[in-house]
Amino acid sequence: MSASESSRPRIAAVLGLTLLEVIRAQDFPAEILQDEDPTVTLPRRLGLSDVVERQIRHYRESVRKRRRISDTEAIDLMRLVLRRPDSEEVFLRAGRQLAGTRGDGPGWVGRTLPPGLTFRMARRYTRRRLKRLFGRSVGAFAPGPFVLEGSSLIFYRSDPGGDACHFVTGFCRAVLESEVAAEAAVIHDRCQSRGDSVCRWTATVEARVEAQESVPDLLRGPELEAG
Repeated sequence: MSASESSRPRIAAVLGLTLLEVIRAQDFPAEILQDEDPTVTLPRRLGLSDVVERQIRHYRESVRKRRRISDTEAIDLMRLVLRRPDSEEVFLRAGRQLAGTRGDGPGWVGRTLPPGLTFRMARRYTRRRLKRLFGRSVGAFAPGPFVLEGSSLIFYRSDPGGDACHFVTGFCRAVLESEVAAEAAVIHDRCQSRGDSVCRWTATVEARVEAQESVPDLLRGPELEAG
């Protein structure tokens, strides 16, 4: 990728906001011990520092004004996360939050449509949502119910070790739990960090969809595109 492309703002600022808010939530203590001096211990938690709080306010304003950030800025934020021992959890949580789904499991439509159609809807939602977030297509779907593949993605570019790829794992898991089944396992079974030619996320779902002999006519139509 050229320097001009890396500096072009095309990633939704909500990515930066979400990463920092997850860090802050991770660092906020569940309790303060009786013998703990908060003025000493809390500033050591990165997510509770004044710098992070200022950046959160900055990104909130950017989100309000629908601004975007560059690849370079996004990669710097991801590398900040990667300095933490809980980086995998931060990326998983951020991915889940940015999936933007209902978050309460399959609704009426998901419970009544055939599984194949719900997977198709989940694939389409994933493509569109990731494209809105990153300003470009993020990988492509390979044959199978839900198999997302991509090479040289921004996650790998920010982290050749592979932890940043858990963002996509969390994202896809949230989509599938919302649109297909209450429980979804998303496996990052191929990764360029392990020498594979692509990064790949494959879903296996314990589908809790009650198949019906027929689908209501109002749920049919050309607007449901192929996966």
